[in-house]
Amino acid sequence: MEKLDEKNCIILNLLQENCRISLTNIAKKVNLSVDSVKKRINKMIKKEIFYPKIQIRPRSLGFNNIVDIKIKVHNCNNQELEKFIEYLKKHPRIAEVFSVSGAWNFSIVLIAKDYKDLGEISTSIRNKFSKIINGWSESLTTTAYKFENYDLLKLMKIQEDKKNE
Repeated sequence: MEKLDEKNCIILNLLQENCRISLTNIAKKVNLSVDSVKKRINKMIKKEIFYPKIQIRPRSLGFNNIVDIKIKVHNCNNQELEKFIEYLKKHPRIAEVFSVSGAWNFSIVLIAKDYKDLGEISTSIRNKFSKIINGWSESLTTTAYKFENYDLLKLMKIQEDKKNE
């Protein structure tokens, strides 16, 4: 586990707010030189604390249905399971694939243009893997109120408080 100091937490919070913020602006806010900020960012990337990426908004591209699907599998060997996972990972309409604990085995996020498109994609996946899919539940995402946003200063403080208990 990596320990982050306050300046790194602030840098990460600033980058979450605006990933295009200049190194100069970050440096001013954390009272460091531009070179120091750049070194810190590169070090955090190298340690895989975060990775720079863009976040695409599927609805702006005509994919109005963003669907969270829970899948339960059964009666499958490792080879069948790997084939299923690879299929999901390579599918152009599936944005996320997670193995999860609990009542379901997988959680995926699928994007579709409309209900007809969603039905065709879902049916295709379910038919292709009907031997191993035992349960399927879909829910349409209507509004994202918070998505992958972490307040690093608060998280690190919580972590420190628990260590000191």
